[in-house]
Amino acid sequence: MANLTVEAIELTRLYGGRAAVSDVTFNLQQGQVLGFLGPNGAGKSTTMKMLTGNLAPSAGSVKICGIDMMESPKEAKALIGYLPEMRPLYKEFTVDEYLTIAARLHNVSGKHLKKAVEHAKERCGLSHMSKRLIENLSNGYQQRVGIAQAIIHNPMVVILDEPTVGLDPIQIRDIRALIKEIGQAHSVIVSTHILPEVEMVCDHVQIIDKGKLVFNGGIDVLKQQRIGNKLLVGLRQPPSAEVLKTIAGVTEVELVDSMWRIRFAEGSQPHEAIVQAAVHHNWGLYHIAPDQTSLEDVFVQLTYHESVPVAEVAQAA
Repeated sequence: MANLTVEAIELTRLYGGRAAVSDVTFNLQQGQVLGFLGPNGAGKSTTMKMLTGNLAPSAGSVKICGIDMMESPKEAKALIGYLPEMRPLYKEFTVDEYLTIAARLHNVSGKHLKKAVEHAKERCGLSHMSKRLIENLSNGYQQRVGIAQAIIHNPMVVILDEPTVGLDPIQIRDIRALIKEIGQAHSVIVSTHILPEVEMVCDHVQIIDKGKLVFNGGIDVLKQQRIGNKLLVGLRQPPSAEVLKTIAGVTEVELVDSMWRIRFAEGSQPHEAIVQAAVHHNWGLYHIAPDQTSLEDVFVQLTYHESVPVAEVAQAA
């Protein structure tokens, strides 16, 4: 596929005989923003290091735009822009000075140097900060500088590790908008622990636990898993659970905080039947809505129970 930018093929990394990462396989296409999630010790950082060529895999391979990371590391790394969690900033320099150095390190030619710096500043909202010392910038603007150095050589793949940690709500909103904008022209991998950020920024999600992928699919698949086949129904004069179970499509009923959680079979839509029964029997219906599982609960289910095999999720996507 011509627009395939990242291929991770059965990535495995052993430490003292223990697999920190085991058989991780996924692809990323141009224009995709991938959210990479995992609890502490899950193998997320190890995977990121292998993707960027900072750590050799014990088995498997990484290809960036078809270039094998182990066979041609310089060529593959040249196509990657990377912002680690600890920003690689020289705070005694001005924004222009630092970005000029970053461009030279990324082998931007002399005749394109100034244009590359100006373009990176413009995209990251830094044009009015050109002569400011980095140490005098706010945390949010320092993060923008970090992102600017990652994209200054116009890489095909941009990898951002915890890009919004430590920022205030306004700064977080601005950085998220910037990531979405970058994702229109590049492939972006965002490593984060902030679950709502995934829904706001990413179109593809990957969750790793104990070194293995437990979820690999589109954001729509994750949202569907949150919604599931559940309704939350409020009735002022409710019948017994047995009566509710007689409604077509209803498979399970439980009382939760004075409201009924009603599960229904795949493909069935008991909503209308519930409303009609409530009106007919004067149950006093005052609430009916999908019972949405929180992102945190989905994350816990996946990382502690592996309730969704990765192959099935990927196929559903």
